[in-house]
Amino acid sequence: MNVPEHMIHYGMTKAAMSALSNGLSKLTKGTSVTVNTILGGPTYSDGVAGTVQHIAGLQNQDIEDVKEVIIRQSNPHILLQRFIDPDEIANLAVYLSSPLSVATNGASLRADSGVLKVI
Repeated sequence: MNVPEHMIHYGMTKAAMSALSNGLSKLTKGTSVTVNTILGGPTYSDGVAGTVQHIAGLQNQDIEDVKEVIIRQSNPHILLQRFIDPDEIANLAVYLSSPLSVATNGASLRADSGVLKVI
């Protein structure tokens, strides 16, 4: 929905995931099986951590300072004001994997700390 020009390939994969999960969810009609998509925001994954550490090393800066600059420049409206921790994304996955989410099916759920400004 809000694809930066340098991340068209990434936006395309997210759109495909949403379409796939929505289509697959229709195959679960009348069962307790659910199929959903989690759309995460800027998450401090292992890959991102490696990149941040590399940049910090090249610039001889503190990792936390580099993380703050990256978030401020690339996602100034993120409500957490920091990268999302992978465990925070996992919490949504745990809910979706539980019986509590039986009425959540065919959905694309955001765990993005308000990055995407769409209703």
